[in-house]
Amino acid sequence: MFKVIKPAAMMLVMLTLLTGVIYPALVTGLAQVLFPGQANGSIIRNSQGKASGSALIGQPFNNSKYFWSRPSTTAPYPYNAGASSGSNLGPTNPALAEAVKARIEAFQAADPDNKSPIPIDLITASGSGLDPHISPAAAEYQVNRIAKARHIDPDKLREMVRSHTEGRQWGFLGERRVNVLALNLALDTIR
Repeated sequence: MFKVIKPAAMMLVMLTLLTGVIYPALVTGLAQVLFPGQANGSIIRNSQGKASGSALIGQPFNNSKYFWSRPSTTAPYPYNAGASSGSNLGPTNPALAEAVKARIEAFQAADPDNKSPIPIDLITASGSGLDPHISPAAAEYQVNRIAKARHIDPDKLREMVRSHTEGRQWGFLGERRVNVLALNLALDTIR
């Protein structure tokens, strides 16, 4: 019996070292060398160098001086990364219609002069509930409200939106998008 246990124990120790220590250490080391930003959470820093958040996780903004993010359905708090999920409300569910109506009313109350149609990504949540991006159209929709609140030329804000608009991934996947946190941090640097 000892002849069977000894090789099995040796195999357990070898595989534990290989798959539990050596392989993870190798992958972690390579990630730190080749992709340090992504390996450490894609952290976005403010102008003082302080970590403000991740480029991959949305944050709530509700002050009229900032661009507002896409709505989140994570609970109990907005943009709770530990509760990533969609609402699972179907298009015929009255709760979804009421939530969208409330979001529309909030945008109309924040900028009553804006009669443009509200872009869909500002009133509907993403599948994960944590989307850090909005469309360039959603950013453009908010320019006049922010310009009034900050007393900034709207054309300057439009230029900021253009400079923070990311292209399609690898040139053909997805849509053009704007990272709301990065854009709002850039807004804070304007005097």
